[in-house]
Amino acid sequence: MSAPFRFPKFFVTNPSPCPYLPGKVERKVFTELNGRHSGELNEALGRIGFRRSQSVAYRPSCIDCSACVSVRVAAGEFTPSATQRKIIRRNTDLEVTACKPWSTEEQYELLGRYLAARHPGGGMAEMDESDFADMVEQTPVRTYIVEYREPSVDGKPGKLVGACLSDQQSDGLSMIYSFYDVGPGARKGLGTFIILDHIIRAARANLAYVYLGYWVEGSQRMAYKASFRPLERLGRDGWRRMDEVEVVEAPSIGDQLPTRSPRRILVDA
Repeated sequence: MSAPFRFPKFFVTNPSPCPYLPGKVERKVFTELNGRHSGELNEALGRIGFRRSQSVAYRPSCIDCSACVSVRVAAGEFTPSATQRKIIRRNTDLEVTACKPWSTEEQYELLGRYLAARHPGGGMAEMDESDFADMVEQTPVRTYIVEYREPSVDGKPGKLVGACLSDQQSDGLSMIYSFYDVGPGARKGLGTFIILDHIIRAARANLAYVYLGYWVEGSQRMAYKASFRPLERLGRDGWRRMDEVEVVEAPSIGDQLPTRSPRRILVDA
């Protein structure tokens, strides 16, 4: 007889500056993912807007703000735009491999170049190799780090130009964090291609969704997510298409929860 499922304990972080909206502060509600039911718990929480960072599941729980909205692409219904089709054609020669979640020096160096160019003052800018290894390897669920490489030459692997840490769930793929080459001579549209590749792979595997994390209206950093349609957003009345009217505003669920410092939440998108 299996042990009964135990409802997890939730906590909230102390307020800190919002990385998306100037002048705002953010809080997160979180719980630990551990034990033999962590995969089931992670999937259940993912369907109500939680994200995973290492062995922690979290979601925004801000006072007087609900700007962060969980979004997912309906993979089976997705039709790329003309621009997206061009990006797919431009990058079809890339060699894509879903690797076990083990960090490499090559991945870490690519991440460092990406962060320096795109998010020099962000929360991840100070990550060292140990932090990166924890981000990739500390996972209680089915996780891959998907590598995107230039074509191999004489049997030698080509240059690593992109990577994405992704969880596979029963209903889809959850993109935890992607990074890619943004230097001089880098391929155009690599970030978009990585998302498109996940959507295509999910559809071929009969997985319904690709979870893209949070979308924030008015945040330029998040604007790209709205270009993948049909896109669903999570509100209090459940998942609805982005262009549908939401019935009620999503409430904060952390107002009565105790405050506690979590393990470092490295990924917040």
